[in-house]
Amino acid sequence: MSDTSRYIGLDLGGTNIKWVVVERSGPDGWHTLDRGQVPTDASREEESVVAQLAALATEVRDGVDDGPVATCGVAVPGLYVPETGEVVFLTNVPGEWSGTPTGAPIEQATGLPTALINDARAFGLAELRFGAGKDVSSFVGFTLGTGVGGCFALGNQVVQGYRGRAGELGHQTIDPDGPWCGCGNRGCMEAYCRADQVAAECGTRDPREAIEKARAGDQQAIDGLARIGRYLGIGISNAVTIVTPDLVILGGGWASAGDLIIEPIKAEMRRRVLIGSGDHTEVVQAELGTWAGAIGAAVHGAEQAARAGRIELPSETSE
Repeated sequence: MSDTSRYIGLDLGGTNIKWVVVERSGPDGWHTLDRGQVPTDASREEESVVAQLAALATEVRDGVDDGPVATCGVAVPGLYVPETGEVVFLTNVPGEWSGTPTGAPIEQATGLPTALINDARAFGLAELRFGAGKDVSSFVGFTLGTGVGGCFALGNQVVQGYRGRAGELGHQTIDPDGPWCGCGNRGCMEAYCRADQVAAECGTRDPREAIEKARAGDQQAIDGLARIGRYLGIGISNAVTIVTPDLVILGGGWASAGDLIIEPIKAEMRRRVLIGSGDHTEVVQAELGTWAGAIGAAVHGAEQAARAGRIELPSETSE
């Protein structure tokens, strides 16, 4: 086997599908070689989306001309069955997804071992191998976007749990009498901190405008982000109390709010986390931006195939 192999990652979203090619080469570890994105084709709902994923993976594989491609990983915004590669349900991607074969058609089209992963867990795996979590022993990750996703990284692994469902931190209850959440429960963290709630609290069209206005001194936007930061801080404090991680990593579309939300998060942690534990945990922004899902999917596809004995990953200690 070559000392350097390539691995494809796809990140399925309702608007775009991002793709990356990564490599792992001995002691140099993981690197991103190429990336791109295409609009998601949902014209025939799940049928066209799965066909597009298979065709895109094949195209990306055929475009790699400087080394063998070994595997493919696919990040999905929802739940799936790891053993079969079937999707259970997806958010923000049109179609009747329950029981839809997704991994198998991609593997059949490309000839590459293919594995699915939840997009928030893919984010965590990317930050663990490439980004802000690379040099720590543990972290809790939150993805802030249309909804709120999460993950735990412990012992150099992202915890997957039953069928990849560990880390649904956006659906922890922070107020049992709070507003209804899309999951059917009341008072979830996501019900307070999803993108449309950020916009409503700040009096803007979307979180991006809220951040721009807050940085320009708009008091409603500043106060709105501070309130959202407090709700985030309650949920983050719960996770920190359970895990006592080295880091909390914030990623996703509106994590760029930075200190506008990090400072109220830290204030809430000081109020709620056991004495001394909160001081140990640093809150930081993710490093990989919107490409984390695709990068994490690529790593997951490679590592899953290696665990199953289908490929051999180059050793990070080999010369």
